[in-house]
Amino acid sequence: MSNLTDDQRIALEAAVFRRLVEHLRTRSDVQNIDLMNLAGFCRNCLSNWYREAAEASGEELPKEESREIIYGEPYAEWQAKHQREASDAQKAAFETNKPAH
Repeated sequence: MSNLTDDQRIALEAAVFRRLVEHLRTRSDVQNIDLMNLAGFCRNCLSNWYREAAEASGEELPKEESREIIYGEPYAEWQAKHQREASDAQKAAFETNKPAH
């Protein structure tokens, strides 16, 4: 294990999280259902985890606000621009593999 301080570790984790969010924003071609089917989480999961972390620290964060933080714009706008109807195969894979979180 490295000799990072807690503050250094937290700063690195925050930087990695920001990079992941930016990557997902630039890869709007990757649908949430594909993320769910392959990785067991999606942008909505990240926004829920963000909101839960805020609430655990005593901060109220509405669902739509946490989604805007992850998507970089209001969720409805992102959906209108990027979300496609899931195929029957994608829906079937989701039903088989959907996580319990």
